[in-house]
Amino acid sequence: MSLQMVSTINNSSLLQPGFSLLNFDGHVFFFGQKGWPKRSCPTGVFLLDIKQNELKMKPAFFSKDSCYLPPLRYPALCTLRSEARADEYQYIIHGGKTPNNELSDKIYFMSLVSKTSKKMTFQCVEKDLGGDVPEARYGHTINVVHSRGKSMSVLFGGRTYTPLPQRTTEKWNSVVDCLPSVFLIDFEFGCCTSYILPELQDGLSFHVSVARDDTIYILGGHSLQNNTRSPNLYKLKIDLPLGSPAVTCTILPGGISVSSAIVTQISDTEFVLVGGYHSDNQKRLACNTIVLEDSKIEIVESVSPEWTPDIKHCRMWFGCDMGKGSVLLGIPGANKQIIPDANYFYILRCKGAEEDKEEELITQNCSQTSGEDPGDSAPFEDSEEFCFSAEANSFDADDADIYNEDDEEDESETGYWITCCASCNIDINTWVPFYSTELNKPAMILCSSGAGHWVHAQCMDLSETVLLRLSEANVKYFCNKHVDLNKGLQTPQKVVRLKKPPMKPLRKKKTMKLSTSTKKSFLRRLFE
Repeated sequence: MSLQMVSTINNSSLLQPGFSLLNFDGHVFFFGQKGWPKRSCPTGVFLLDIKQNELKMKPAFFSKDSCYLPPLRYPALCTLRSEARADEYQYIIHGGKTPNNELSDKIYFMSLVSKTSKKMTFQCVEKDLGGDVPEARYGHTINVVHSRGKSMSVLFGGRTYTPLPQRTTEKWNSVVDCLPSVFLIDFEFGCCTSYILPELQDGLSFHVSVARDDTIYILGGHSLQNNTRSPNLYKLKIDLPLGSPAVTCTILPGGISVSSAIVTQISDTEFVLVGGYHSDNQKRLACNTIVLEDSKIEIVESVSPEWTPDIKHCRMWFGCDMGKGSVLLGIPGANKQIIPDANYFYILRCKGAEEDKEEELITQNCSQTSGEDPGDSAPFEDSEEFCFSAEANSFDADDADIYNEDDEEDESETGYWITCCASCNIDINTWVPFYSTELNKPAMILCSSGAGHWVHAQCMDLSETVLLRLSEANVKYFCNKHVDLNKGLQTPQKVVRLKKPPMKPLRKKKTMKLSTSTKKSFLRRLFE
């Protein structure tokens, strides 16, 4: 094993515990950033370009027919290969946390649809499921099994929020173990079935699961209820006949009491187990080799790398599989760093130099969780693993496409949880939907005063009818603070008067005035 340090360039604050890596055609893609995506990369998916031990991030793109994929942290991921072509596969992504600390129960399929030397385009599709749909969770695993010519996904473990009736203001975001149910998911028909097995008594999270054919092995994991790390090794066997599936569980000897461990595949039947925690304040520096052959599993201790003093003495560490026997490890940076959230990263190569030249693995059936949440465990249990499945490769793209987080706006000023006015009472920890159109974020509307600023519709006392009308109409809106000022600055509209042609005055008839003598003379002549 060899350990090598890599340096990050201007973007290390995005690489926080809980993200994932996806491996498409040998290229590593980062997913699950800290915070909501911004203009530089609205998809929230980046290519990780590692050259000369320097790591750069370049934005990736989604096709027009893709659904929205939020930046989920601590999700469950695995690969699903095409039955027609062995070299085609897509990633299954389930659950995870959004930047608002909300848990997702959605499931996505992500695949590569277009690739050029400078641009890779992905397609993301959300799948609808019926039946016993798994609740929203994180820190769980998902694997694909094959039996009798059929394939199904198996989901197990994780944590979720305390049910709403049991929540209090002080412990609103407290979490509990999910029930130890095993979910079989048939994506062909879009249905789920849950199974309760007597061998699985306690809920587990941040465990390791390795699949081969019709069998899944579950190793380690942390139980919140008992605050223990399971020493058991569980063997799940899934039989898929023409009728109903059969799921059985067997407890095997030889397990390891560990949580937040990382698994990388070095051959078709061999895996390496790295990292994790023995207890709340004890990292696990030992490494093990896992061999799967003929429905059997063998776990033996292997030679550990020369850990650096920084790794040995740090309180927490995290990391994930990069594919082809490589692991990306991260430790917290020192407080003296310019960027306070920055971490130090290392690449651990578990294969020899000659083995690294072999062809890529045909299958990747390994799935592990995206690490333990520091807010949900003891003080030293800070590892929040990310589920990686990639390798560090050079990428001949222009450096002009490198993502630079210094160009971004401050998320605290542009997010949904700002203080929009003096009477604003929107709080991320206590907010509940007010309008029927709201789901996980409060409705906001742009005030057109000056350079413009966003305000919460609820703080402006807008009815839902008015809000919908403003969103559909192309009119300017002014918040309660600026509406009177705007009215005072408005100039009354000039009334345009219609021009009428002048009327000619009527001419008066001329009348002759006769004297009295003339009238008498006229009458005398008239009657003669």
